[in-house]
Amino acid sequence: MASNAGTFWQRLFCGVRRLRHQPYWPEFVGTNWDEHIMQATVTDRFHAKQGRTIARWTLDKGDRQLVVYLKRHYQLPWRHRLMALLWPEGNWSPAMQEWQHLEWARAVGLPVPTAAAGGEFIGPWGRFRSFIAVEELTGMLALHEAVPLAAQRLDPVTFRRWKRGLICHMVALARCLHERRWFHKDFYLCHFYVAEEDTGRLPDAWNNRLRLIDLHRLAQHRWTGLWWQIKDLAQLLYSSDVPGVEVRDRLWFWHLYFGTARRRRSIRWLRRIILLQAWNYQRRHERRLRRQRRNRESP
Repeated sequence: MASNAGTFWQRLFCGVRRLRHQPYWPEFVGTNWDEHIMQATVTDRFHAKQGRTIARWTLDKGDRQLVVYLKRHYQLPWRHRLMALLWPEGNWSPAMQEWQHLEWARAVGLPVPTAAAGGEFIGPWGRFRSFIAVEELTGMLALHEAVPLAAQRLDPVTFRRWKRGLICHMVALARCLHERRWFHKDFYLCHFYVAEEDTGRLPDAWNNRLRLIDLHRLAQHRWTGLWWQIKDLAQLLYSSDVPGVEVRDRLWFWHLYFGTARRRRSIRWLRRIILLQAWNYQRRHERRLRRQRRNRESP
């Protein structure tokens, strides 16, 4: 469902709302939910930064429950405000961009969460706000937590088979994106989710058991794709420094991702660049930790 963007003068003087939602959304939030969605008090796991907030919102309807992560954006750049005023169908807000990316990902078969609702508030007088409510992956864990847990729960042989199957599915997901020249740009291990129950067993197949989240930065780059491919793979490599992940696991990912092409000289140079970029991510992280430590120690 999408709302009419109105005319230019309506957007400028009165303000309009472009809304999208799943059919079940009004059952949990009421018919006039768009009147208060940006002001609703949501405090569970609340986080605020640079004009945006995110919080976990639990909605109950009788014996049914819907849990979403509500992301709201209150301060957007002037360029986006102007473009939304002139061309509202362009999805200039982070919320509607993420909605669009999630819909595209689901259409091509990528395992992503469901966006329950999203919208933009355009105007009046240049105001521009947005929100998106993404369903929680209840009962699932990010891989940086799931892998160490599986290492504790499974015997060594089963754990190696567990990782091999998981890596195969991660490679298929990465190639599905990159072969279409689409890039995640936050391709860290913490953005892959698996069911907690799968950390204590060896699934028959990983199909539809892995989820990829945070697609707000997803974009297609036809001409600069190599650079973004390097960044995606370097982010994944950097974030793989968790208990339970070994060198052989990283080599297995590399073997599956590039296949026989990995022996080419160009791919060997690409590997060196990815390693360097991953090292840069690690160096920045260590610098940030040192700054935080100094700030805590300073009077």
